[in-house]
Amino acid sequence: MRHDLLWLSVPALAAAALPAHAVQYLTLEQAQHALFPEASGFRDAKLLLSAEQREAIEKASKVRVRSPELHAWRAEAGGKLAGWLLVDEVYGKHEFITYALALDATGAVRGIEIMDYRETHGAQVRNAAWRAQFIGKRAGAPLELDKDIQNISGATLSCKHMAEGVRRLLATYEVALK
Repeated sequence: MRHDLLWLSVPALAAAALPAHAVQYLTLEQAQHALFPEASGFRDAKLLLSAEQREAIEKASKVRVRSPELHAWRAEAGGKLAGWLLVDEVYGKHEFITYALALDATGAVRGIEIMDYRETHGAQVRNAAWRAQFIGKRAGAPLELDKDIQNISGATLSCKHMAEGVRRLLATYEVALK
C-alpha cells in the first residue's frame, strides 16, 4: 500500500472500531400494556397529517414535523376511550430514540416508555424519575430543559430532543386527535 493512501484507511478503521449500541427495551405490545394496563384493546389510528396540520403543529410546538405519518393507537377500556398511545422517534445525538407516549382521554401525559435506544451515551432518559417529569403535562407546557424539565448531565441532547418530541406530540394531539 502506498503511504499517501494509508491515511484513507484510518477513518474506516476508526468507524469499524466504534461500539455498536442498540437496545430494544420494549416491543409495541409491551409498551401498550405498560402504559395502559387496564386496556381491553388498542385500535390502530395511524395519522397522515395534512400540510396545514403540520404547519399548525410546528407553530404550536416550535418543533419541525419530520414526517406526515404518525403511529397512533386508541386505547380502550370497558368500551370507553382510555387514551392515546403515540409512537415516535427523536434524535439522541446521532441516532434515533424510539419512544411511546401515552396520553389520557383528556390529552394529558400519562407516561413515556423508551422502546429502542441506539446511542452509546445518554440512555439515562430511561430513568423512571426523569420520565415522570412529563406526567400531567399538556399542550402548551414549555417542556424545556432547566425550566420545567430537569436535564441529565451526560444526556443533554437526548433529554432536549425527548422534551421537544413530547411537545410536538402534545401539539399533534390538539391539532389532529382531540
